[in-house]
Amino acid sequence: MLLGSQLRRLREARGITREAAGYSIRASESKISRMELGRVSFKTRDVEDLLTLYGITDEAERMSLLSLAREANVAGWWHSYSDVLPSWFPTYVGLEGAANLIRAYEVQFVHGLLQTEAYARAVVQRGMKGASTADIEKRVALRLERQKYLVAENAPDFHIVLDEAALRRPYGDRDVMRGQLQHLIEISEQPNVRLQIMPFSFGGHSGESGAFTILSFSESDLTDVVYLEQLTSALYLDKHEDVAQYETALKELQQDSPGPAESRDLLRGLLQLS
Repeated sequence: MLLGSQLRRLREARGITREAAGYSIRASESKISRMELGRVSFKTRDVEDLLTLYGITDEAERMSLLSLAREANVAGWWHSYSDVLPSWFPTYVGLEGAANLIRAYEVQFVHGLLQTEAYARAVVQRGMKGASTADIEKRVALRLERQKYLVAENAPDFHIVLDEAALRRPYGDRDVMRGQLQHLIEISEQPNVRLQIMPFSFGGHSGESGAFTILSFSESDLTDVVYLEQLTSALYLDKHEDVAQYETALKELQQDSPGPAESRDLLRGLLQLS
């Protein structure tokens, strides 16, 4: 996905059509489309030819992009979970693992990176009705594995706005919800985690379109990506004008929500009521 996004940006900057790009590597227009969407493996020769076509002659830039091509062709640790994942999700897990800043808004439930094991199991059971116990446990294990990002040596910064609805809607029994609230209080004190709660009392706000995640990367030439999950698919938006709108919405959510310390107080209040 990262490399595909870069190739599309370079092609569009030169005003080259997908058809012309495909012709240059002896392929179809649809293959260029699949490459740019990260849905096909990358041959080094094809990437080299496209970079030449797009006027990329700087050796350091070429090597950086070719390195992305090699990385894209190596199955990530999450590959072993692919049998219980929707087809679009492995791409997100890869992007999430490469990001140095993750910003998100959630309304239906607690974000996956912040879920306790018991809460995650309740969410997965609800979403995978009829699935075997083994498949459910495998999906939960993936979620817990992803959470290691937040405590790794080079952990990303994680800025999350949780709608109060996500905290009021029960998944699992009373003990599960109490454990989840306590976990949020504790993890929100980590230096790389900024957790804010958008309270019901605020009324309407800029998150009216629903949950979204913005992924940013340390490489200055890589564009931000907005992830939108749907019932049967997902959207990955990386055009500047699209990303800018979601960044504006998130900034407004952050400005309108109580700060991290006040949000912890809200969590403590909910914990006492639960």
